[in-house]
Parts: sequence; C-alpha cells; structure tokens
Amino acid sequence: MLPDKDDKDFWRTVVCDVKPIKFEEDILHVKIPKVRLSEHRFFAIEQDFSTYSKSLDDIKPRDIDKKTLRKFKREEFAVEDVLDLHGKTEDMAFAAVDDFIPRCYAKGNRCVIIITGKGLRVHADEDVFADKGVLKKAVPQWLNAPRLRAMILNYKHPSERLGGAGAIYILLRRNRNK
Repeated sequence: MLPDKDDKDFWRTVVCDVKPIKFEEDILHVKIPKVRLSEHRFFAIEQDFSTYSKSLDDIKPRDIDKKTLRKFKREEFAVEDVLDLHGKTEDMAFAAVDDFIPRCYAKGNRCVIIITGKGLRVHADEDVFADKGVLKKAVPQWLNAPRLRAMILNYKHPSERLGGAGAIYILLRRNRNK
C-alpha cells in the first residue's frame, strides 16, 4: 500500500518544524551515578585453563579408594545441596560456584549437584552435535581451579534422573575440622 496525497501532506505538516540536532550543543548530558560494588564480589575472568580442558569423562580420580569411587559412580551418595545456575550470567555463576563449594565443604556436606543447564542453540543452522552452553563448559574448568579442587574429591555428569549432561554431580572431600 503506497501513501496517498493526504498522507504525504500530513507527514509534511508533522515534520515541518523539525531541525537536525547539532552534536555538541543539543544532546542532553546525563550524569550516570557510580555503582558501588561489594568487596567480596568475584568475576569470571578469562584465564588459560588449557591444562583443565579435558571433558568430565577424561578426568582421573585422585585420592579416592575403590569402594568410595564405586559408590560415587553408582550415585549412591545422597545429594545434600543443589546450586541452580539457570538464568545467571557467567560472572554471576562464577561467584555462585566460588561461594557454594566452600560453603558446602564447611557445612560438612559430602555430595552436591550444580545444575548448569544444557545451553541453548543460538542459530538454527548450528551443528546438532556441536558443544553448546557457556556454563556447561566453564563450570568444570572453575572446579579444577586449585582453590576449589582442594575441596573436591571427584565429579561427573550424573544419570538423567539427576540432571544428565545439564548437571555436575560432585563428591566433596570430608571436612575433618567439622
């Protein structure tokens, strides 16, 4: 549908007194208030995790006896706490994981789950078999950081009943000070 003569006349009357904006003079200058961050805020900074880039299935268990490993693989440990990262940005998720693991360890929890989600496919033409999910890839790398790895005995993707590939089943070390 093309505009008729009445539409064109109406448009001319609407825009007749419009003038172009001069860049320096007419733009409003808005003061942006400074945001004060709390002192104990952690951010997911880009680091070289090349030594920890293995998939969860390739990680060899350390410092774990056969009976405990068998029990862990069969998912016989009761899940004592859960952290759900759905809807969180990478920085928010990093802060949550960095707080969650030490808190659970301090409470004496033995087995926890972190739900990362499986990730969304952004483009319809993406490879169906390609890895997806920013947090699904990042969380295992964070767990392998020396600070958290000291509290973790082993971890893996659980069976589908506990979240499958969208979750991480974590066995924490015993807290002897508890």
